[in-house]
Order: sequence, then structure tokens, then C-alpha cells
Amino acid sequence: MKRSILVMNADRNEFQDLSALLMRRSYSALRVESPGDLRKKLEADSFVAVLLDIDSTQMDNRTIHDLASKFPAVHFLCMSKDSFHPELQDAISRHIYACLSKPVDPEELFYWLKCIQEDDKGI
Repeated sequence: MKRSILVMNADRNEFQDLSALLMRRSYSALRVESPGDLRKKLEADSFVAVLLDIDSTQMDNRTIHDLASKFPAVHFLCMSKDSFHPELQDAISRHIYACLSKPVDPEELFYWLKCIQEDDKGI
């Protein structure tokens, strides 16, 4: 069973904390900093999910739509310290599996990862 999470996050320290959290539940995390790098990694390997830090990286509706269309089997989650992102409303409503508040609540994160794995199994 795949247990890798791809994380787009420009903050190295924040990524290290998130990676350590994921490792406690036997997930591995790989960091990318740009949509271009994200696309390359998704083309090269498979991942349980993609976590998009929409505070530290440049994302827009078109980019999220293009990624979700090209990789329909991938579940995209976003994380942000802000609860409202009107500039991403379309992408969030159509392509984002879940939105997480920062700092990430471990129980919430693992709940969504469990839901993703259950969806993938067809439960």
C-alpha cells in the first residue's frame, strides 16, 4: 500500500514538523516548492495525497484545476492559516478533498488520510 504524501510547502521548518508528524503514522513525506516540481513528481511516482500549503506557495484556480484534471486519482488537500480564500473558491469547491487549518491538527490530518485510503479501497 502506498504511504507517501507529496507536500508543496516553501517553509522548510514547517515541512520538517509535518514530515515528523506523518512519520509517526508510517507515512513518508516528500517536499516540493513549486507547481512545476509538483507536476514532475506526480508524473514520476504515486502518492496517497498531495498537501498544498496555500500560504507559502503560489497556487491559483487554473493550476489546481490542471493538476486535478491531469492526475484524477490523486487527492489534493490544502492547508492555510486563513479560513477564507476567495481567490481559490472555484478550485477548493471542485478539486480540493479537504482544507486543513494551520497549524495542522494531527487528528484531523489522519482522519482525512484515512478517508482517502477508504475511498481508494472502495469502502
